[in-house]
Amino acid sequence: MKRLLLAGVALSVATAASAADMQARPYTKAPPAVVSPAYNWSGFYIGAMGGFGWETDAGSGGFGGGTVGYNWQLPGSQFVFGVEVDAAGASIKDSFLVDVGVTQENKTNAFGSVTGRAGFAVDAALLYAKGGFAWANAKTSFTDGVITFSDSQTHTGYTIGGGLEYLFTPSWSAKAEYMYTSLGSETYKFDGQPLDSGSFDFHTIKVGVNYHFR
Repeated sequence: MKRLLLAGVALSVATAASAADMQARPYTKAPPAVVSPAYNWSGFYIGAMGGFGWETDAGSGGFGGGTVGYNWQLPGSQFVFGVEVDAAGASIKDSFLVDVGVTQENKTNAFGSVTGRAGFAVDAALLYAKGGFAWANAKTSFTDGVITFSDSQTHTGYTIGGGLEYLFTPSWSAKAEYMYTSLGSETYKFDGQPLDSGSFDFHTIKVGVNYHFR
């Protein structure tokens, strides 16, 4: 009887120990995974662009040129920062009569900018704003049909705007962009006579393609 009692106690102890071992271990939640954007915009790029421009109260016309820039995107972030330089030949012009038989023509021959960019990337799409230094070479002429006086000057100022760029392959992107440009006054000389041009501004809508070096 004593042996049976001891055996029963031993069996109870063993069963209790086994049950303790079978208790569930505390559950530890795994840290959330960091999801990186599918595309990374970092690196140098070069491209071509063109479009249409118009002055606020004067002429209009087309332009075409090129772009070079660099983007920087922190891994795991959707924010993109960069710098961009562009330049274009243009034919934005306006002409009107200033006196009997005398016509004045104002023409923007070329313009460009050096800007900083800041954008937000959603995979292959980049929505951005940009702004910085701008310049334009302009020419003013007076003619009566026989004699013409003209002078060209380079104006400087600022530009600001933004656009949307889309990577349609890992290395090629297309963009559409609007920019507002404001430039300061310069003094033109016609037959030795100085004439202050006054400040002027113009707007541009451009489209372009960029090649990204990976």
